[in-house]
Amino acid sequence: MSSTPAGDAPTPFTADDYRARMDRAAASAADAGLAGVLVAPGPDLVYLTGYQPTAITERLTVLVLAPGQDPVLVVPTLEAPDAEKAVGAPALTLRDWTDGTDPYAVTAPLLDVTGRFGVSDNAWAMHLLGLQRAVPSTSYVSLTDALPMLRAVKDAHELSRIAAAGAAADRAYEEILKVRFAGRRETEVAADLARLLREFGHSQVDFTVVGSGPNGANPHHEAGERVIERGDMIVLDFGGLKHGYGSDTTRTVHVGEPTDEERRVHDLVREAQQAGFEAVRAGIACQDVDRAARAVITDAGYGEYFIHRTGHGIGVTTHEPPYMIEGEERPVVPGMCFSIEPGVYLPGRFGVRIEDIVTMTEDGTGRRFNATPHEMAIVG
Repeated sequence: MSSTPAGDAPTPFTADDYRARMDRAAASAADAGLAGVLVAPGPDLVYLTGYQPTAITERLTVLVLAPGQDPVLVVPTLEAPDAEKAVGAPALTLRDWTDGTDPYAVTAPLLDVTGRFGVSDNAWAMHLLGLQRAVPSTSYVSLTDALPMLRAVKDAHELSRIAAAGAAADRAYEEILKVRFAGRRETEVAADLARLLREFGHSQVDFTVVGSGPNGANPHHEAGERVIERGDMIVLDFGGLKHGYGSDTTRTVHVGEPTDEERRVHDLVREAQQAGFEAVRAGIACQDVDRAARAVITDAGYGEYFIHRTGHGIGVTTHEPPYMIEGEERPVVPGMCFSIEPGVYLPGRFGVRIEDIVTMTEDGTGRRFNATPHEMAIVG
């Protein structure tokens, strides 16, 4: 089985792509009333520059973006050679510092001394406090709060990567249906799923939920040592990164023939998932997707058992804004990618969830990135 199917190589991102992303981030910061953004190693730095340090240590690495100012990446000297190799490096200036010198003194001249900056959520507290000591009149806000849509709208090359990740997850699901479930532990099936994701090109596996029987009533159940039995409903939720972009899909299968109630609940969740998908149209708010899916389950009398939001964004991480939840009035726009994953969880008995990754197209309609059947699969 090939881990890199023919024709599956993505279009590479260029320095111009990263330059455009950094320019948009700086402009968005200005629109939000910020003096700029400070980006530590993590998903935001990869998205904006293509640079991912081989190891994240106590040494300060930070990208400084500000309107009207060239992007600057402050890095430890010993890591500068790797940073220079990043695809986005030609679009920025590298400024290095050596052990024994003060990295905050190197960074301080890049900051508006009275400015308010957005800071990536995974920045180390010691680094933020160090900057505050160096430039005491600055203030800071979480980048997720200040610019939640920074990575939300994907371009064509990003969409193609998410499509490839979704197709790989679908192939993993098709293969997992062929394995034996009854008499095996959840952890064994989870290991099969992880192996299949990697065989179909995932470089990173983020989760492999295998919730059998009563464990399926816990939406984020971690696969355990429970032995799967005949008559179990099983929630399979799995995903990770392929070509740097996420997959995340859920299907619910059954070992042997289900009861009438199990089939009825599964059909209900399937109807809710379809309602959420059909709600994806030009002009809707994120909360409208949640409302559409939730109404189906609530009207059927199971509303109290749908205990999580309907969806989350996906991109260079498997969970990111936007969120499909009541109160999120931000509009869905073309290029946003997000899950639609309603569920019903009956404590002590079983759970059902069905999930696809969806985007809004330029014509204002929804497109699924997962194509495996929503009907309940019977496994052995």
